[in-house]
Amino acid sequence: MEEKFNEYSDTVIPIIVEHGLSVLGAIVILIVGYILANWAAKKVTKKAGQSESLDETLVPILGQITRGLILIITILAVLGQFGVETTSIVAVLGASALAIGLALQGTLSNLAAGVMLLLLRPFKTGDVVTIGQTMGIVDEIGLFTTEMHTFDNIGVSMPNSKVWGTEIQNLNRFDTRRVDMEFGIGYGDDMDKAIRIIKEILDEDERVLKDPETLIAISNLGDSSVGIRVRPWAERSNVWPLRYDTIKKVKERFDENDISIPFPQRDVHLFNENK
Repeated sequence: MEEKFNEYSDTVIPIIVEHGLSVLGAIVILIVGYILANWAAKKVTKKAGQSESLDETLVPILGQITRGLILIITILAVLGQFGVETTSIVAVLGASALAIGLALQGTLSNLAAGVMLLLLRPFKTGDVVTIGQTMGIVDEIGLFTTEMHTFDNIGVSMPNSKVWGTEIQNLNRFDTRRVDMEFGIGYGDDMDKAIRIIKEILDEDERVLKDPETLIAISNLGDSSVGIRVRPWAERSNVWPLRYDTIKKVKERFDENDISIPFPQRDVHLFNENK
């Protein structure tokens, strides 16, 4: 009986000691890795949140990515503690990631474009933008889609790959903008008088900036009218109110000063065939 116990202890105890140490080491690695992952995620989130160049949407994502990478390394270290060949696991994970990437190519392109939009920030939430043929106000910049609404309150959800791959016009980028207007007068009207009236209207409006200087010039000689190009500058919030008011005042002043605004006309001649 004693001989069997000794034989059992000689074979089992070394196995218990060997694997027990492996299990203990794996537990220690898991605990340290988990603590390190949480600590690093908080550090990255804090530093990213203090950066002015990063969008707020990207801050928690960077923390989650950091935490996930450290946890993956921790799991690989635990498997290595038990003698598992981690290089083959990494190869399998790489092949799986490649297959998933090919299957989700469109989704991943939207994700990559979303990250680029958040990093480079061609626009931000609340900006008035024109993306392709769509103009509206940006509501949210997500990882996969950009949400916006048009001025007639129609919601638009655009894939980020489409947003990143087309021309983006940001109407809120600068504090001042030019107001482009075009007026037409008759060939028999006094051009200098018309220009003087337009200049008086703009000089009376405090919303028109003195610098850059306003442009008022004859732009073209059309089929039925002489074109006058008017380009004042204003603060961004005054662009459309200034445009609407100026067009109304020009029409009223032209009427008061007998300056005509031609419109397309067609003369119809009737012939009496019997006569």
